[in-house]
Amino acid sequence: MKDFYKINIAGLERDLPLCPLNENIKIGAFVVFGDVELTVAAARELIKLMPEHDVMITAESKGIPLIHEMARQTGENTYVLARKYPKLYMKDIFKSTVRSITTDKEQTLYIDGADVKKMNGKRVVIVDDVISTGASLEAIEQLVKDAGGTVVARLAVLAEGDAKGRDDIKYLEYLPLFDAEGEPI
Repeated sequence: MKDFYKINIAGLERDLPLCPLNENIKIGAFVVFGDVELTVAAARELIKLMPEHDVMITAESKGIPLIHEMARQTGENTYVLARKYPKLYMKDIFKSTVRSITTDKEQTLYIDGADVKKMNGKRVVIVDDVISTGASLEAIEQLVKDAGGTVVARLAVLAEGDAKGRDDIKYLEYLPLFDAEGEPI
């Protein structure tokens, strides 16, 4: 039985731990937190795929270091963060509901009214670490649409499982799903 999946992302090799999703399927756990080298390299490569835009958005939380590094490398001074919980300072909150593959319950994403203004009438790039079922992506897209923005690109470090076949996303590498023994499906 395999416990790790070796993957090359932006020229860097990493071993992703295989974690059970259920009794028949495992997923490769991709976590950019704490991996500065990978975050910098992945951001650099995603920027190459990014069209002209006005603002970028990601969902809390694993996309934060990635979008921050992309903004730093491009000289952009701001980005939008869809949060998992509303914060006290947020006013005129917009929200969208999602159920992702790594969460066993429904979640709601929130953006502040000030972030709505950043996206209204603007070209928006969605940035994520992994796109799998697309549920989180759809929730962010709904926030962008409700804010009056237009999604011009959907970027991810990894496309997992069936997301590989989507023609509406751009990604750096494919991450398969795995059977109970750790073999790619």
